[in-house]
Amino acid sequence: MPPQLCIAMAPGDGIGPEIMDATLEVFKAAGVLERVEFIPVSMGRGEFEKGNTRGIAPEAIRRVEECGLLFKGPMETPKGGGGKSINVTARKLWNAYANLRHFRTLPGVQTVYTKAGIPVNFYIVRENIEDTYGGIEQRLSADVIQNKRLVSAPASDEVHRFAFSTATRLGLGKVHCGHKANIMKMTDGLFLERFRAVAAGFPGIETGDVIIDALCMNLVMRPQQYDLVVLPNLQGDIVSDLAAGLVGGLGFAPSANIGKHISIFEAVHGTAPDIAGKGVANPTALVLSGLMMLRHIGLLRAAAVIENALLAALEAGVRTGDFGNAAEPALGTRDFARAVVERFGSAPMTVKPVPVPEQDGLAFERPARPAAQPLIRSIGEVASRVAGCDLYLDTTMPPAELAKALEALAAGMPLRLTVISNRGTQVWPTGSVFTELVDCHCARFEAAEGGVASGGGGAGVTQQQVLALAGAVASKFTVSAYELLRTFGGVRGYSLAQGQ
Repeated sequence: MPPQLCIAMAPGDGIGPEIMDATLEVFKAAGVLERVEFIPVSMGRGEFEKGNTRGIAPEAIRRVEECGLLFKGPMETPKGGGGKSINVTARKLWNAYANLRHFRTLPGVQTVYTKAGIPVNFYIVRENIEDTYGGIEQRLSADVIQNKRLVSAPASDEVHRFAFSTATRLGLGKVHCGHKANIMKMTDGLFLERFRAVAAGFPGIETGDVIIDALCMNLVMRPQQYDLVVLPNLQGDIVSDLAAGLVGGLGFAPSANIGKHISIFEAVHGTAPDIAGKGVANPTALVLSGLMMLRHIGLLRAAAVIENALLAALEAGVRTGDFGNAAEPALGTRDFARAVVERFGSAPMTVKPVPVPEQDGLAFERPARPAAQPLIRSIGEVASRVAGCDLYLDTTMPPAELAKALEALAAGMPLRLTVISNRGTQVWPTGSVFTELVDCHCARFEAAEGGVASGGGGAGVTQQQVLALAGAVASKFTVSAYELLRTFGGVRGYSLAQGQ
């Protein structure tokens, strides 16, 4: 019988081809290749060297979109130049919105926690599309560059629903939201607000939230208190690597990027060019990522058989040179894979084996291909009005002198200068002489009457009036960025300056 499902396969760079070959050897022995065809696609260093700044061949894009699945090894991102991370590009291109990683103590992998007898077993779910990973950056002045951080309600809802659904499927009792809403009150505040809204639909799961710095400390001190933590993109990236350190490193941390239409399963460790081609690389992370993929497509029995064999092999001291008991011989990549295959049908003794279900039928169904790029919304229409604007000015003029000039330019207009800030700290009309300034000031203008500035509920101002003011200011200053200030449902849609 010919294979019933195709999976696009990108071996990766450096050690990628070696660990991919070893992983597919294990899959073949488990009968996976009788059900699934792995189709090689071109991604990575070779594409960058051709001048393809996306790092993904057009044919690879077509093939991934046909299959709906991508299995990939580690990819090299060029240093300098125009090329961006393939990992980030692939996740965003195909809207693989949720990153799932499982961190657990593995037999034969020594860490400070195994030595202390502390079991580690928890999941991280990371929002994969937004946050600072939008890569939206502008240079505002000679000395100042900004990164625009975008967080949306629909994307937050998607990743929170995935987190709670995953916890339900895995039988986990607790889900925490990691955030920094005490500082980023609007962006992380929205992420936390949507977490609570989604949690209401899963009353059987205990919930909590934890500030990101406390989370990092807690994970190091008592990792066993968490079952699953869901986080925004950047914070999730950092915490995922911290978590990998608890279980022996990225070489033991599987990763899945789940989307509605396309999902990506990958090893997220480096390409290790120093050992590439030597046949000594550790394939464990890619094998574990592959097991997540097999379960995703319904090959539950094959995944369980392979996982128990891998655990039994690790328990028996099977290792590559990067981990394990130095008294045991280090195996090469292919021999490590063969040692796993030899233990098919075995189960580990020192850790709980994975139940081997009878089900082993493909259960992968893709939604219909969208006719156009879908628009996702959560909150919908909210009554809003214009309250003013923030103008970022490339200037070294002292705040008091700058304020005088701006007030003159705004004379006769329905907006007034309310605050000047520098790097988010108020420097006018009040401030401290000890606040150091850079060459980019933010001048906030708000409705002079009936607007937020005067505390009223009036009609505010029009966007045309705001732009007229911006034009007047631009006649005398370099306006390097402009932000429209609005209220939504009567609530301020912008933050205050520090000290305001």
